[in-house]
Amino acid sequence: MLPVGKLPVDLLRDLLVRVSRYRDPSVVVGSGIGLDAAVIRFGRRLLVAKTDPITFVADDIGAYALLVNANDLAVMGATPKWFLTTVLLPSGSTRGAVETLFARLHAQCRRLNVSLCGGHTEVTPAVTRPIVVGCLLGECARKRVVTAAGARVGDAVLLTKGLAIEAVSILARERADEVRERFGAQFLARCRRYLQDPGLSVVKEARLALSSREVHAMHDPTEGGLSAALYELAEAADVGLAIDAAAIPVLPEAARLSEVFKFDPFGAIASGALLICADPRQEPKMRRRFRTARIPIARIGTVVKRSHGVTLREAGRATPLPKFEVDELARLFQK
Repeated sequence: MLPVGKLPVDLLRDLLVRVSRYRDPSVVVGSGIGLDAAVIRFGRRLLVAKTDPITFVADDIGAYALLVNANDLAVMGATPKWFLTTVLLPSGSTRGAVETLFARLHAQCRRLNVSLCGGHTEVTPAVTRPIVVGCLLGECARKRVVTAAGARVGDAVLLTKGLAIEAVSILARERADEVRERFGAQFLARCRRYLQDPGLSVVKEARLALSSREVHAMHDPTEGGLSAALYELAEAADVGLAIDAAAIPVLPEAARLSEVFKFDPFGAIASGALLICADPRQEPKMRRRFRTARIPIARIGTVVKRSHGVTLREAGRATPLPKFEVDELARLFQK
């Protein structure tokens, strides 16, 4: 039986090989492991398209759906513009709950200057909690597309903000009573604000990174956390990665929650952080630019040859980067 979460990489790789045997010549970037969105040649511009569901949370689910899709477009160098969504609601859903979902989705659309222009809504006994599947379209200039496949040997590997931002936000919503009981109401409120501060969106930092011409690759860590994102990036670019454990920032609330709820933030859902691979000569300039924008950024490693593998250096010793069969938050919820 398959584990909960993303399909295993070996199975997904085999499936993608089968479906990619025929590809319309207008498809510039198609399906692939570690590739955040599709890119299609469309006149003088490029159409960038992404679809992603939200299954972990019910609260603020509409806003979540737009944010995670917008991130995948932004890291490709695209401007998010047009959003379509399928909303599946369980039997017994109320009019008030639906109105709240759409009010929060509309508010997030305004923040990102995105138009909600279509979709489908349905109440169905096929689901036991709300499910929102988003499809976001955007556009990009022909020479501005960036993919995870662009990472080059010698690049600096940079990470913004820190680990498990989305995991903290989800726990504050799905396990609110437990978090409040253990840490108090103020701590819970701070964790709930993780949706906006430090925020699940990486649109701003992706644009900031792209203002440097020496960014070779970007990737959006989501399900499976930083661990899965690093392996996806390495596969997409056919490279290895040497990662320094001591350099990886873990936000205070994430550290405290992971200790109490017994999960590893390295493998927990991580929207809100951004992986950047860039010419190391540009690193000091990029770090200054991010500091000016008040967005934390840290160098966590280096791109190396594929033969070196994907490793984590800790206490002076390099070992294979840990893998998580199931996202740590999904594992926690299963328990």
